[in-house]
Amino acid sequence: MLLAIHVKNLALIDEIEVEFENHLNILTGETGAGKSIIIGSINLALGKKMPKDMIRKGADYALVELFFKVDASSEIIKKLEALEIPTEDGNIVISRRMSPARSISRINGEIVPAQTVRDIASLLIDIHGQHEHQSLLYKSRHLEILDAFSKEKLGTLKKEMASAFENYKTLQKSLENAVTDSEQRKKEQIFLEYVIREIEEAALSDGEDEMLAAEYKKMSHSRKIMESAGAAYALCSNEASEAVSRALRELSNVEVYDEAITGLLSQLYDADSILNDFNREMADYMADMTFDEASFKTVEERLDTINTLKTKYGRTIADVLKYKDEKQAELERLENYEVYLKNLRADYKRAEDTYMALAGQVSKIRREKGRELAALILLALKELNFLDVRFEMHFKTLETGSANGLDEAEFMISTNPGEDLKPLGQVASGGELSRVMLAVKSVLADADDVETLIFDEIDAGISGRTAQKVSERLSVIAKTHQIICITHLPLIASMADAHYVIEKKNVAEHTSTKIEKLSEEASVGEIARLLGGVAVTDTVLSNAKEMKSLARDTKKY
Repeated sequence: MLLAIHVKNLALIDEIEVEFENHLNILTGETGAGKSIIIGSINLALGKKMPKDMIRKGADYALVELFFKVDASSEIIKKLEALEIPTEDGNIVISRRMSPARSISRINGEIVPAQTVRDIASLLIDIHGQHEHQSLLYKSRHLEILDAFSKEKLGTLKKEMASAFENYKTLQKSLENAVTDSEQRKKEQIFLEYVIREIEEAALSDGEDEMLAAEYKKMSHSRKIMESAGAAYALCSNEASEAVSRALRELSNVEVYDEAITGLLSQLYDADSILNDFNREMADYMADMTFDEASFKTVEERLDTINTLKTKYGRTIADVLKYKDEKQAELERLENYEVYLKNLRADYKRAEDTYMALAGQVSKIRREKGRELAALILLALKELNFLDVRFEMHFKTLETGSANGLDEAEFMISTNPGEDLKPLGQVASGGELSRVMLAVKSVLADADDVETLIFDEIDAGISGRTAQKVSERLSVIAKTHQIICITHLPLIASMADAHYVIEKKNVAEHTSTKIEKLSEEASVGEIARLLGGVAVTDTVLSNAKEMKSLARDTKKY
């Protein structure tokens, strides 16, 4: 749900912050007051391209922030986590700061690409304008909508089908790679035998390269090691040892005069003991330190062998050994090629049959539920005052399947007598398009994961009884969804659970747009203005009160 919006320095807006409510939020105002700016600012925050003149004159930047609250256990949170978007207690903040030079988008404080914002937007909010169509009007989403409507009947079939498809495609690729002529197989066999023999003859052991590398490093620098070790031994066994001995003698002579010297002497004795141990161990180290040219060459050659194999077959010895095992398996398949190919073809056929069977079950359910969905949408359209309307869902079986099955589906509609059915996205009339979207949304309300719906002037081109029907439909959707709706019609405005008025004010030659949440009494007054225009008489006010009362009785929640 969209909790609030904060806009600063955008078009006619100095700075506004609006808190929205659950169910039906209505926005009204005079033409030109800036209602479209509110919707436009939401679109901007969600990644839409910004016109050059949108930053308020005199400002360095514009800012839009959207505050969402979603259920912490919802599918939306899972999808956000999959996109590695941090969430806390279901709170999501999307912001966009725009300047003439650049634009920066953030989600929960982290800078993200515009595409990520758009991906998130599709999960959180659906925006419908008079001439805009989003998710419901895209052909690619029609099948997704149907599956959401059919989720109980489909159960786990879609997951099983997707898994079967992946297995089928894997075996198909294996079969394509396996089918070779005898000459080619012979060449591959010779190559595999060479690779396996080369690795086996090396007799590699895991970790051997690291041990040899350390030994090689030591042997390569043996001369320098001996020089430095000898110098250190000379210093510690001669000068240092003599200095410590002299210090011991000097302090021993005065120990009786100060008890504190006893502690210092103890430290010197420890130092003398450590120094003697060091000299003894260093002498042993130097005695053992020898350079053998033959040993050095053996280590060098072994390292060259290992590094050559790693260059050819893997980054580590473990990778090389794994590569050998893989090639061994390939060789065994080639040596028993006919049996392997027969078994692979049998596995592939079984996988194909399994996938096709599951895809067939899914297709059957989709077509059954598609007819049911189309019938419900058709009923909703008739309730929205379409005089003569037809609505169907057309299916096409694809030649090539996918993890989503063998189906392509599309909503088809005819809104006038004698007209052919056309794709939903091709409906020309803005008023009809708005009502079609509303009808579809009302039917799919329980199946749709998008919680917030925005309708910008859904009342375009309608009035009277049609407007009443539209308001009732909005109420149906608002039972389970948050709706933000811009309207000019009092019948729709009267349905508001939260009513906001947008006004343009001029102060000292400074024009700005403001938005205010109305009280119940103020809402009645705004509805009266919509009814009567400039002159709000007692009769008009009485009509507004009655309209508001009837709306409350009509609501489905």
